[in-house]
Amino acid sequence: MEYSANINGIEVTAFYSDTTVREIFFPLLERLAQLHTEKQSRILVMLAAPPGAGKSTLVSFLEKLAKDVCPEKTFQAVGMDGFHRRQEYLLSHTVEVNGREIPMVRIKGAPVTFDLEGLRRKISELTEGRACSWPRYDRLLHNPVEDAITIEADIVLLEGNYLLLDSDGWRELSDFADYTISLSADEELLRKRLIDRRILTGVERKAAEAFVDFSDMANVRLCLEKTKRADLELEIIGDGSEIRKRESAV
Repeated sequence: MEYSANINGIEVTAFYSDTTVREIFFPLLERLAQLHTEKQSRILVMLAAPPGAGKSTLVSFLEKLAKDVCPEKTFQAVGMDGFHRRQEYLLSHTVEVNGREIPMVRIKGAPVTFDLEGLRRKISELTEGRACSWPRYDRLLHNPVEDAITIEADIVLLEGNYLLLDSDGWRELSDFADYTISLSADEELLRKRLIDRRILTGVERKAAEAFVDFSDMANVRLCLEKTKRADLELEIIGDGSEIRKRESAV
């Protein structure tokens, strides 16, 4: 199944096999609808995946699919990318990497470049069940847009690289979740996707490759190696159209 959407300011087209949609996505949406019925209040679903795995596109697709699968429930997809620190902050602050002090902007996307406290506060507010605002990241502006989204849905699909990161300050985030999902993929597939995505924002190929190899791939490996177990564990197969279950934690 082909799916096209504007994701963080970029037009994206994804392909999901009929098998993936029928055997993975349909049962997942039905399970989430059941959880909401049992809880009788908003549920928060966290999906964690490495950079380039297509998690923003995936939760957007699930939101659309849910209108047919579970029309009695409302689903809403949002991301943690709106909690990137602003470009001005990243340009004016430094961090030590391999013994060298470098501008934070050179490793934009690493955990330290996110406003973790702001993210935690907003997640806590979201779980209270009331309508709340949420920021959106714009890849063409290279900055978050504050209060760009209003969250009102029964079931919120929150995606991000580090939502299940087993690291100080991050590992407690999943305590807010009613259901967790992890998605993994081959490093080379992720590298190709990340380079292509960076080129779409106007960066030349050599510069895109240099940034991805220096910064993004370190974050990819961090996610693949230090993501906590999830209620549902998935992996991307081949070119990305096929997704299959890994052994579940529950």
